[in-house]
Amino acid sequence: MGAVLALDQLLETRQVWRGRSQAVPAATAQHPTGHPALDARLPGGGWPPAALSEVLLAAPGQGELALVWPTLARLSHLQQTVVLIAPPYLPHAPAWAGAGLALGQVQVVQASPRDALWAAEQCLRSAACAAVLCWPQQADDRALRRLQVAAETGQCLGFAFRDLRQARNSSPAPLRLQLENGQVRVLKCRGGMAPAQPLPLSLAH
Repeated sequence: MGAVLALDQLLETRQVWRGRSQAVPAATAQHPTGHPALDARLPGGGWPPAALSEVLLAAPGQGELALVWPTLARLSHLQQTVVLIAPPYLPHAPAWAGAGLALGQVQVVQASPRDALWAAEQCLRSAACAAVLCWPQQADDRALRRLQVAAETGQCLGFAFRDLRQARNSSPAPLRLQLENGQVRVLKCRGGMAPAQPLPLSLAH
């Protein structure tokens, strides 16, 4: 039988790990959306860091870019790279500049639908990008899970803009938003309950 030592001796000789004596405050969101009313409804007050956020909409042009522009503008002015993978329309540079983005930090990757998912995954995983936007046309649960894991690995913000009909299907994305009829609805948010009421998109600004 080994020798019996007093606890204070073990602590003094660093043979026992000492836990923190007080609670660690919860981390604040690293990436507020830039829309105070929306931030107030999201756990942590913004986009989940190092994660995939899914935005569902009936068709491109429903306000999805205005939703993410404030965050992208802040990142671009921190000299961090923002990448668009196969956007449905060629980005209108004056509009992006007018939204406050540093255009030199915005990269556009043209790819076929088949290659777009691969490109998005590689950019998310690379740790060279601060945010990656993609418009996957055909992405099953497995493909979305790969994007989520890649975002975690690369510590990157991922945004997947998908068809509104996908709302009835499950998704590994920690955050799912729906844009429809000028409103943004939180369908799913990791770490909290999704608010019951939608938010008028005009109030999100």
